[in-house]
Amino acid sequence: MKKTTLLLLASFVLACPLYAGKTDAKTDGKANAVQVPADVKVSGYGPIETISGAQTTISWTPVEGATGYNIYWSSASGVTAKSTVIKTSDTKYVHGGLTYGHTYYYRVAAIKGDKVSKLSKQESSIARVYTTLQRQIVPTPVTVPDNIRPFDIALFANAGLGKWTYGAGAPYAKRLDLMPADYKADAVKNTGSLLHFFTISDIHITDKESPAEAVFFGLSKKGIISAYSPAMLYTTHVLDAAIRTANALNKESRLDFGISLGDDANSTQYNELRWFIDVIDGKMINPSSGKHAGADKWDYQKPYKAAGLDRSIPWYSTLGNHDHIWVGSFPVNDKTRKAAVGSTMLNIGNIFTTNLGTSSTGYYMGAIDGSTEFGTPVGAGPVERFAVPPTVTPDPDRRELARNEWMGEFFNTTSKPVGHGFSRKNAKKGFACYTFKPNPKLPIEVIVLDDTQSENDPSDGANGPDWGHGSLDAQRYAWLVSELDKGQASGNLMIIAAHIPIGVTKPGALDGWSSLAAVTESDLIAKLKTYPNLLLWMAGHRHFTTITPMPSTDAAHPELGFWEVETGSLREFPQQLRTFRIARNSDDTVSVYITNVDPIIDNSPAATGRSYAIAGNQIFDSWQEGVGLNAELVKKLTPAMQAKLNKLHITEK
Repeated sequence: MKKTTLLLLASFVLACPLYAGKTDAKTDGKANAVQVPADVKVSGYGPIETISGAQTTISWTPVEGATGYNIYWSSASGVTAKSTVIKTSDTKYVHGGLTYGHTYYYRVAAIKGDKVSKLSKQESSIARVYTTLQRQIVPTPVTVPDNIRPFDIALFANAGLGKWTYGAGAPYAKRLDLMPADYKADAVKNTGSLLHFFTISDIHITDKESPAEAVFFGLSKKGIISAYSPAMLYTTHVLDAAIRTANALNKESRLDFGISLGDDANSTQYNELRWFIDVIDGKMINPSSGKHAGADKWDYQKPYKAAGLDRSIPWYSTLGNHDHIWVGSFPVNDKTRKAAVGSTMLNIGNIFTTNLGTSSTGYYMGAIDGSTEFGTPVGAGPVERFAVPPTVTPDPDRRELARNEWMGEFFNTTSKPVGHGFSRKNAKKGFACYTFKPNPKLPIEVIVLDDTQSENDPSDGANGPDWGHGSLDAQRYAWLVSELDKGQASGNLMIIAAHIPIGVTKPGALDGWSSLAAVTESDLIAKLKTYPNLLLWMAGHRHFTTITPMPSTDAAHPELGFWEVETGSLREFPQQLRTFRIARNSDDTVSVYITNVDPIIDNSPAATGRSYAIAGNQIFDSWQEGVGLNAELVKKLTPAMQAKLNKLHITEK
């Protein structure tokens, strides 16, 4: 080879970026190539302060000298340079306007002048639902002006009522209350997921235009928020938002079932229950009654199509006191039945100071005028203030349901299972108790217990509402003991789902245990503590999210303790559903992970419902007591139960 040729070849080799290629492999292989962005990450969340919308966040390492970046994305795998592109100059991008529960795919390229790098490796993430693990709703503190009443909704905004921001999330609190004092949890690991489900409770779907509700008792600041709340305008919308949220959660991690813990309806009306079932079934909802005033104008009155629960998720129902008792307080009678389907406002006395109940007179209960923007209450107040009795347009769909009729409506459904736990035989008898196994392959069963008072219970003779207590008659108590005996003998972990909690209120409280029950509250709890496989008692009723340990009274057998978990009201703030994940641990325990979830309210009437719920709490000064947020509840198992779970070889985390 000639010397000049060797010199030219050497010059060519030195001019080529081969050495640079050995230290920077992420180039397109061409001269002056642009480096491919490295360390691309995709998170399924946006910033916690974002008010609404599903988001992902894409980030990557800066490329030296880059003048910009292209983010190529798609809702299907296989992103190329022909996919939709987002241009940015930052190395972090929040991608909004997405759909919760859907997976999104991304690749990033760097731009330097007129050159574009090759695309990074494809990364993806589900656009995740924010739970209270990531962020919590924080009402903005405000002093409520003296002149604002609960129904002065038009004044809320200027007074600063109903406003909120997002704050930091609440991590799981590890609860060892049932475990021995010397128990060491540090080395224990979760080895598999057994069951995943959600609960809702106390949505109190309300026919706000009915003449037979109890609106009057909630119209002053010293009134009762359960009688009137500004949030009652949007009860079907909040339920729809909760169902949409459950659907999105199911896409992230499959839900085995959902269950309502009672008070689906506010006052046992047919149309209230139909709205509840029809929202979950995904039907058209006409959330008004009578003459349907405002249905063409105001968002809380307009018809809409509900999302419906994902058909892969079976759902079950529990009887609440409001579901078969007039506003959850007194048995339905001829007077309330006639008022519900009639035109004249119900006339009763002060039910909190008399023992006459709905037989008393003195006040018209009033209703909401759906023709008004903010649902103005009308026809409420002392009888002597009205020259003639106030009226509304009657509606036969307001008829009040007896217990067996209420149960029968769950067979008129398009979702699964038909009956939603109730059998036709028991529905005819009005016996609202049943047991189901969420997964036939797993040794876990749910005992659904009607622990509300019977319509036929006598009054205890005291003044005030007398049918909102927890209670079991002899038949239901015998049934419960039989189901617990069978579950224990079969080697099943057991969960009791009831409406009314136990052991959390003082004797004689309006929401406490009835003195007329066939079993005392203390005896019931003592009996429950004889079943080592009893894991949970789930309840609603009080509108709290309290978690209460029920420890064993025998220190040598901590497995005889169980947990009580209450789910709060979907109507009143914080309007949350709860998820439960039961997980097997590496020792002789299981953990129950409890997560509070705020419904997805993006650009829906439910967003107004949230604001009104916060305003209602601010006006009534009605905040939760004993709040139980996210928690890991640890329970010791018997050796036999642990051995049975070990044979399942479940590894899903």
